[in-house]
This record gives sequence, structure tokens and C-alpha cells, in this order.
Amino acid sequence: MFTIQTLDKISAKGLELFPRDQYEIATEISNPDAIILRSTKIHDMELPPKLKAIARAGAGVNNIPIDKCTKKGIVVFNTPGANANAVKELVLAALLLASRKIHDGISWAQSLKGNGDQVPALVEKGKSQFKGPEIKGKTLGVIGLGAIGVMVANDALALGMNVIGYDPFISINSAWELSSNVAKASSLDHLLSVSDYITIHVPFNENTNGMINKNTLKIMKKGVRILNFARGGLVDNKDILEAIENGKVACYVTDFPEEELLGNERIIAIPHLGASTPESEENCALMAASQLREFLEKGNVRNSVNYANCELPFSGDTRIISAHDNIPNMLGQITTILAQNNYNIADMISKNKDKTGYTIVDVNGKVSPDIIEKIKAVSGINMVNVIDISNGKNSD
Repeated sequence: MFTIQTLDKISAKGLELFPRDQYEIATEISNPDAIILRSTKIHDMELPPKLKAIARAGAGVNNIPIDKCTKKGIVVFNTPGANANAVKELVLAALLLASRKIHDGISWAQSLKGNGDQVPALVEKGKSQFKGPEIKGKTLGVIGLGAIGVMVANDALALGMNVIGYDPFISINSAWELSSNVAKASSLDHLLSVSDYITIHVPFNENTNGMINKNTLKIMKKGVRILNFARGGLVDNKDILEAIENGKVACYVTDFPEEELLGNERIIAIPHLGASTPESEENCALMAASQLREFLEKGNVRNSVNYANCELPFSGDTRIISAHDNIPNMLGQITTILAQNNYNIADMISKNKDKTGYTIVDVNGKVSPDIIEKIKAVSGINMVNVIDISNGKNSD
């Protein structure tokens, strides 16, 4: 029986993927095999000793202590692309909000309450202050062509925009999905210099922290409109405020409000609504649950942020999975221990990602606990689990 602890409200559709005869799911479980969560921050949480995996029903994992998990061999999953359509729709709405002063116009119209029969005349007299340009024929620069960026780019084309994209690390799958009518920017500076609108869809890390700053803003057109539905830290707040003040930026739309961004008429602060749709929450929960089951029942890793994708069809009688440091001779040491104890390897796979490695070895016959202890004792190994292939039973 596997135990799953939920730390947030998770869509029932996702939790239904866990068979109740194999899984116990509750918020009060104290020593679970896995945790599934959304936004709960667990940096200060003491990680349970039996914990093997954490699944985030969403893309960002800044609420999870990745380094601490990796040292313990805990595999952390996210759900890239599951909320892509929800975010894309809000980005398209933001393009129009940034152009047409719709938000300001609505607020102003509401302020006319109490003027009785004069309201229609006041509307006609005051509407010109909310005039704004159409997006058709304008150039949209898309920074980051992952699942969301590709969808935004393709749909912006359908709205009549000229679209230019930049992503030096675009995946094969994204490239297949991207319209051939999206122009390829030769560099980030090239994209910034030609775009009337810029939308950001890259992960937040040490390389992208503050990527929109006083230096990159200098390259942009006067009157550019910038959309940020990726992460707040990608844009330097001080520099964007200065660019708004001097007229360089006509409008900044962000899904990540902070104190200094509020109260500025040229900043539209949306309360992190990018993935706030029932469809998105359901998709993320389904994807997270599916990945947890695949890992707990088969040892396969798919969409982990700290370990490489690693999948292998069952062979033999016993599956040994291990999470370890990416250092020389890890696989050799594991196979040597098995060979010295007369275990025949039916199949195996080992994958590395940055500083981590993940190995699956299927062997013929049952593996005794003392052999597993020898593998656990190898320097650099952080986790070893065993799956009885004959019945799918997982044990430490």
C-alpha cells in the first residue's frame, strides 16, 4: 500500500487515478511515500524518512527545496505544459488590455454611477481618453518557445500579428508545434529591438534573473508593451518603473504583483491568474498523479526537475532503482555487486542530469536485502528502491 500526502486542494480527477486498493491518500499522513502539492511552501518542512517523491501540480517548483530533496534521493516532479492553454489565453487577453486601455475604461465607466440619464452622454464625451492601438500588424516578440510560448506565438499569428521568437534551447517537440510563419530572432537583442510587444516565457533561474533590466530596456522600441506571465523576478521592478516614467515602456502587464508595482496607471497587475482555471487544475493534477504512479509502481522517471527522464519496460523478476551523484563508475559499482553475487542482469538504463544520475537495473530472481544494503553503501548513492516485478510491490 502506497501512501500519498496532499498539501493543497488537488483536483479529484487527478486523485482518482490512484487505485484505492493500492493507495492511501490524505492530508494527515505523517510519513508518506510521496507528496502531491500545488503552492504550499515546504522549505522549512522536515522531509519524512520514507518520502520517495514530490509532485508539484504546476510548472514552477520554487516552493520546494530541490537541493535538499536531491541529497536525499527524493525525485521532484512538475507538470510542464499542463496549464499552457490557460496561461496562453490570459496572455492573449493581456495583449488587448495593454493596447486598448480596457481596464482603465471599465473602471472609469463604473465611476459614472449616480449620473442617471447623463451616463450615455458622459460615455461618448470621455471615451477618447481610452483610445489605444490595434494589435493586428504589430510585431510580437516571444522570449522562450516552450509549451506556452509556442501556443502564444501561433495564436498571435492567427490574430494578424507579426511574430518573432527567440529560444536557443527550443526542444524538438516545440519546434514541430511552432508555425513556420514565426520569424527566428538571430539574438535576444534582435528580438528586443524590433518588437512592439514582448512576452516572456522562460524559467526563472540564475541566468534569467532580472533579464529585463535597464540594459535590455535600452534596446527596445519607445512605447513597447511588455507582458510577464512567467515569473516576477525575470523583470527588474526598479528598472521597469523608470522605463515607464520616461516613456520607454507604454504598458507593463504582470501576473506577479508586488508592492512597488501597484498604483501605477501604466502597470496592469493581475493576481497570478495564469493557471487559475478548473481545466488547468485538473490537467496538472492528472499529470502529477500519472507521473507519481509511474515512479512508485515502475520506478520510471518522467518530467523530474532534479533527475533525467529514465524509463525502461519491465524485464526479469526484480527492479532495482537508484538515485545517485553523477560521478564516474556508479553503474559499474552497482553491476559489480550484482555480478559478484551471481545475479543476471536482464536489462538496465542509466541517465544523468547535471550533477545527478538515475539508474534502473532489472535482474532475474529475487534480490536479498543484504545485497541492497551493499548497493546503498556505495559512496554517492542517495536512494535505492526495489520493485518486485511479479506483483509491482515497491519496498525500500
